Amino acid sequence: MDSTPTSPAPGTYAAHCRGRRVALLTQHGKEALLGPPLQALLGCTVQRVDGFDTDTLGTFTRDVERAGTQIEAARRKARIGMQLSGLPLGLASEGAFGPDPFTGLLHWDIELVVWIDDERGLEVVGMAQGPARSAHATVRDWAELEAFAARAGFPGHQLVIRPEHADHPDVAKGLGDPNALRRAFEDARARAANGQVFVENDLRAHTNPTRQALIRQAGLDLARRLTSDCPACGRPGYWITAQVPGLPCARCGLPTREPLRQRWSCAGCGHSEERPRPGPDRADPSRCDHCNP
Repeated sequence: MDSTPTSPAPGTYAAHCRGRRVALLTQHGKEALLGPPLQALLGCTVQRVDGFDTDTLGTFTRDVERAGTQIEAARRKARIGMQLSGLPLGLASEGAFGPDPFTGLLHWDIELVVWIDDERGLEVVGMAQGPARSAHATVRDWAELEAFAARAGFPGHQLVIRPEHADHPDVAKGLGDPNALRRAFEDARARAANGQVFVENDLRAHTNPTRQALIRQAGLDLARRLTSDCPACGRPGYWITAQVPGLPCARCGLPTREPLRQRWSCAGCGHSEERPRPGPDRADPSRCDHCNP
């Protein structure tokens, strides 16, 4: 993405953000993921804030449970960053992993990025989701671990190892080279009463390129929402909230369940409208309940 922002129109929210600093509390390098789209579309600079251990708010390795929901955790991190930096603008990202919403068979990652503006009293959330690199296994020997590591995208995707089972308190994180992995495996196996070692992908942002890609997408989604002002009140975040079905079939012309229009809504004043959905003006007959019942 081009990092040179175009000049936003006067009076828009993007004009309000141009040249401003935005606090981002992170110890996992997220400023490199979220900064470029916000710089490109709003002209603001993401300022990394440290001095606080974000792992105390929750970890993916289960040694510290996250308090509250995903969005609540993101808000909490944004607020801490704003307090530490003294900036009125802040953002934070938070991921959540589970089964995919379609089949329930795939590992899935949902990434939220929250933007808070205390000057305007608003919050806007960007989101991206997709398949996750989030594998795990219990292994007994080095050959089994090597086979798992290949499936898990190692060494580009780093690994976590612990003795015996998924909740053992002794954990080695950020394993990104074969020698370190071998040492951690031998150490964990020596401490395992059952001779087994639990291994999984490290899901922290700086250790998992698949997750990094989704955080970038969520940051771009946020930047686009922040440059979409409500035509009624001017609040940013004017966005698609529903798909309206009815796209006519290319064969019979009857309406299908495919989207014909999109409903755009404002979370501030409640203004909404329907707009034509971009894309083909006819639906594939395979999607038609009449032609393909």
